[in-house]
This record gives sequence, C-alpha cells and structure tokens, in this order.
Amino acid sequence: MQGINSTQVTVFYLLELWDSSAGRIVFIMIFTIIYVVTLTGNLIIIIICKSEKNLSTPMYYFLSNLAALEMCYISVTVPKMLHSSVMDDSSITFVACFTQLYFFGSLGSTECFLLAIMAYDRFLAVCKPLHYNSLMTPRICNCLVCCCWSSGFISTLSSILFISALQFCGPDYIQHFFCDITPLLRLSCTNVHHTELFIFLLASIILVGSCIITMLSYIRILTTVLAISSGKARKKTTSTFTSHLTVVTVYYSTMIFVYVRPTTSGFSGFNKILAVLYTILTPLLNPFIYSLRNKEVQSALKKLKTRTQIYIDSFHCSSK
Repeated sequence: MQGINSTQVTVFYLLELWDSSAGRIVFIMIFTIIYVVTLTGNLIIIIICKSEKNLSTPMYYFLSNLAALEMCYISVTVPKMLHSSVMDDSSITFVACFTQLYFFGSLGSTECFLLAIMAYDRFLAVCKPLHYNSLMTPRICNCLVCCCWSSGFISTLSSILFISALQFCGPDYIQHFFCDITPLLRLSCTNVHHTELFIFLLASIILVGSCIITMLSYIRILTTVLAISSGKARKKTTSTFTSHLTVVTVYYSTMIFVYVRPTTSGFSGFNKILAVLYTILTPLLNPFIYSLRNKEVQSALKKLKTRTQIYIDSFHCSSK
C-alpha cells in the first residue's frame, strides 16, 4: 500500500445523520436498540443451531454462519456511528477508514456467496431429496463455508489495494455515514477511471454472479413446489422458500443498484437510504425472518427458554 504514504489527507469526516441535538439523541437510542437486538437475535440463532441435535443439518449450519456474519457485518458500521454521535466527532483516520472499507466489502461479498450456497442447498433438498445426504455431507458443507469466507476476504483485498494507490488531496468530507467505495473515490484527486472499472467488474461478478445462482435455484424450487400434490408438504416448503427469498430480494436488489455501476456520478441521497437497508435492516431482520416462519426453530427456542428458566430457578434456590 504505497499510496497511503503519498496521500495528503490523514483524516476523513463522515456524514452526520442528525440536524439537531434532539435528533442526535433519537438517533443514538434507535440505533443502539437496533444494534443490541440484532446481536441478540443472531446470537440466539447460533446457540439454537449449535445446541439442538435436530438442527444439526446443512441448512442450519449455513444459517448459523449467516447469523455470525450478520453480527460482524453490522458491527463494522454501527459502533462507529454511535461513537461519533456520542462523542460529537465524525472524524475517522485514513487507516481506520480503509480498514472499515475492507471488512465491510469482505463481509458483504461473503454474504453474497453464502446466500447463493444456502439457495443451492435448498435446491438440492427440495429437487434432489434422494441424493441430498450424499451431496451435502459435513465435509462438503465445511468446504463450502470456508470457500465463502476466504473468497469474500481475498476478492475485496484487490479492490482495497487499487483504492489505496490513489491520492486524496481534499476535500476530506465523505458524503456517507461510513467509508464506502463510491463516496471515497469521489474525494480522490487522481484519475479513478481504471479503479472504477475494476471495482465495477469485480462487483458485477460477485453480486450478479451469486444472484443468478440464487435465483436459478429458487426458480427450480418454485417449479418443484408447484408440482407437489400434498398441500401440507407444499405449505412447509413454501414457508422456507419465502423466508429465504425475502432476505435475498432485499439484499441483492439494494446491493446491485448501489454497486453495479460503471461510474460514481450516480451516487445520491437515495443510495444512503438503500445503504441502511443492506447494512442495518437486513442483519436485524434475518433472525426474525428465519425463526418466525420456521417451526423447528420455534420449537428449539421454546426448549432453550425452558432450560434457561430452570437454570435460573435452580440458581435462585441454591443462593437462598
């Protein structure tokens, strides 16, 4: 990263999402609640998937990884936003900005790959049930998850190296609430055409490629579900299908709209609204979408609640 040493800007300033002290207080309260609920909800999913033997299937293994990823994903942006709000300081150092950008891009790419794998897993379970256990062994699941995480972090590193080679001579105000590619490139005082083109191609391959795999899997699932004669079986499969499709639709539609563009000229306030959807609301909704429409998770959640209550009661009795 030799470009870091040649830049004249050492500190950036992020966009503030409030106009008054009252707005700041409301912002802090809302986003603190969202952050805590998101971490708690996704952590519960991980605990349930790991503790319940009947959930020891590829579907819940991928779901627990998605929950862990969502916890990391929202932690890249929200804590910094809250810190800036409480301390009334929106500054972020050059190194911290690029670190945030790297982890945000890496986790975002990983989620694209993981959603595609989850859709393919559901395709095998619904369309090829007789071969499912042989195609989705624990070893294959581990390999797929490792490939998702490693591919996400490796692919993003190349774009960070390209951006770090640019010079930033000012202005130093990023028109976004976190360090993102498009508003950061607009601050560069050097030619960003080749960097933009590379990032556009990389984003197209990751986002559009994984989206196509996901959608093709769901199309095959839909055709198979419609051919199911049993109403009960169709209802159960449709429930799983719709929950997955909800997450996928929100995530891919917003991400593709924001990042699959050849230039940075189209960045606007609407992009910031979309950014809230895929950086904050998607991690928040993920545990609720999967748990509220899944009877197996609901049953496991009730068992966990019962065991927790028994443990608390026994602790109180022993303390007396």
